[in-house]
Amino acid sequence: MRFRVVLAMVAGGLSAGTARAQKPPLLPEKDVAVLANELSGETAKRNLEVLATFHRQRGSQGFHAAAEVVAERARGYGLSAVEILQFPADGKIFYGTQRSRPGWEAQVGELWERGVAAGRCGTEKIQMEVEKLVAGSDGVDEKLRDRSRQIYEDCLRSNGAEFLLASYGAEPVVLAEDSESADRTAELVDVGSGTSESDYAGKDVKGKIVLVGAQPGAVQDLAVGQFAAAGMVSYAQNQKTAWWGEDENLIRWGHLETFSAKKTFAFMVSLKTARGLRERLARGEKITLHAVVKAGQHAGKYEVVTATIPGADPKLKEEEIAFSCHLDHQRPGANDNASGCVTILEVARTLEKLIAEGELARPARTIRFIWPPEIEGTLALLNGKPELTKRIRAAVHMDMVGGGPDTKAVFHVTRGPMSLPSFVHDVAWAFAEFVNQESYKFAATGKAEYPFVAPEGGKEPLRAEYSAYTMGSDHDVYQDSSFGIPAIYINDWPDRYIHTNFDTAANIDTTKLKRAAFIGAASGYFLAGLRDANAESLRNLPAEGSSRRASLALSRRQLAGYTNLGSYSDVWRRHEEKVGDSVLGFLSKTIVEDLRVNYGAALMDVTLNPTKVVFASNPTGDGLIWFRRKGEPRGPLTVFGYDYFADHAKAGVATPKLFSYEGLWGAGEEYAYEVLNFADGKRNAQEIRDAVSAEYGPVPLELVVEYLKALEKIGVVAEAR
Repeated sequence: MRFRVVLAMVAGGLSAGTARAQKPPLLPEKDVAVLANELSGETAKRNLEVLATFHRQRGSQGFHAAAEVVAERARGYGLSAVEILQFPADGKIFYGTQRSRPGWEAQVGELWERGVAAGRCGTEKIQMEVEKLVAGSDGVDEKLRDRSRQIYEDCLRSNGAEFLLASYGAEPVVLAEDSESADRTAELVDVGSGTSESDYAGKDVKGKIVLVGAQPGAVQDLAVGQFAAAGMVSYAQNQKTAWWGEDENLIRWGHLETFSAKKTFAFMVSLKTARGLRERLARGEKITLHAVVKAGQHAGKYEVVTATIPGADPKLKEEEIAFSCHLDHQRPGANDNASGCVTILEVARTLEKLIAEGELARPARTIRFIWPPEIEGTLALLNGKPELTKRIRAAVHMDMVGGGPDTKAVFHVTRGPMSLPSFVHDVAWAFAEFVNQESYKFAATGKAEYPFVAPEGGKEPLRAEYSAYTMGSDHDVYQDSSFGIPAIYINDWPDRYIHTNFDTAANIDTTKLKRAAFIGAASGYFLAGLRDANAESLRNLPAEGSSRRASLALSRRQLAGYTNLGSYSDVWRRHEEKVGDSVLGFLSKTIVEDLRVNYGAALMDVTLNPTKVVFASNPTGDGLIWFRRKGEPRGPLTVFGYDYFADHAKAGVATPKLFSYEGLWGAGEEYAYEVLNFADGKRNAQEIRDAVSAEYGPVPLELVVEYLKALEKIGVVAEAR
């Protein structure tokens, strides 16, 4: 823990003693001042409260209603080219690596427990006793009250009453996504996790409803397909954090497999409800459930809202800086991800207003705002509108940016993958570090030039973290090698209420929204306006970024105990050189060569080379094979609700061991993502292995080669001879 704190202070430049005034980075102070004054966490939250009323599943009326709200707000704020783009989604059309998922709509979802008539048992007397206990609750033990209610409910069951266990109308999260219509009365059977055949041993589940601990999609082919169950009730706990299982009243989002042939229905219940059901079943009690569902898939469309602030430079206005989020989610979905959507909407409102009033100069490049369904909508957009994709120079992606103290969220400004080095992440961190310092100064002393505090929000310091690349949102799509668009990823993690019915507007902090909006707005506005004439502000940025990354590289090398994994220092030096090269996407070669005096190649030499660490001999055998990614399909192989690799590897291609590999800082998903990204025809297999080892920790060469050869068999890469 002590080592991590030291690194954080080196990387962030923030300490308890920071008190001196600091000038804002990169932008003129007048620009920072007008942004800080205009951005409103309250305006963002008012918009969030509206979006959180919609159940925003892809292709649904709820999503369309939310899209219309965003489009209406954008028009009202004066943005240009506001439209809702539509891309057909029927389960057959592909957008790069994403097989389009049909729309899914639900009208009814109710799960009842049906009692069995067995004579009366004095319910009136028991009800009176319960009411007395509740009325005097100050002196009554909670367990006693719960037991009294249970006695009362058991009595009602014995008289044939029905109890509503779950209602889609009240809480849409209770009905698993992609459930199909049903009207079924059946006995409940507990099958534990439900993911292995042994869970069903000695149990008759045919035509019955199974109680499972796993996600419905992981169970349906076995429970419904193999053992002929009628449907499922799940208490799956996803998104594990330190607070996992702490609140037994949380109901978590569930989903079935979109493309499974075993169509069925599933309801989600809390741990508390599941525990009660399991205990009763264990006592030998028969539980009969009545499920009523009106829902199903349909040929639909992905809807993507876009709007722009046109650029001013005749030569550069065709280039774009994109702001991205994801609009879809179950209701309420406040932090995930209404927060990101309303924050970029607030950035749009603020920039448009300040530019129109002459408070900010119109930037050279166009700024575009995008509100899609998560990952699949972005893949549809970038594949379906290739002319738009070519114009985007960088993206600012926000996914969960408003979590207040009760969510336990930590705010991250996440770097891109090592396969796509870019200076844009240093730009974002410069502004995040500025907010860190100013907000800490305000919290500690009550005084700061730029406290970034909203009237209805908290006053805590931000303490944003400069984080290594992690996967899980649309930034994966932008930064995939087939698109190569660097993306600033701003996000909260952990969040104790993610994917639950408690992800509500009440847990959103307006100060947090304002600060996220400032970091995003300042970063995007700076990049949109960057050109040779104002490039001098970048001069010190490269050395600062290289210093942070060199510190990380050194610490990871020591922690990993690298001995024979290729030239670790060469990997990082090459990375820093490409960070410098990335500025060429914005500035002329002459200006870049001048600015790169301070870029980090020399620093990496000083930091990493004194020990003369060279980890491997010359490559031999499979390490010498070169691979190049093909032009199609475009997009990462890990998409949404569809496994491109598994679907195309059915004909005798074994599942690569890399998928289940656990490295020091990454898992199989990250390794696989980066191995494919590094397959550019310029690196042999060993150099690819060395690169992903530097990024995520040591990995055997044979696992990397096995995966590359599997990709070759399914037509994603070709051997470069």
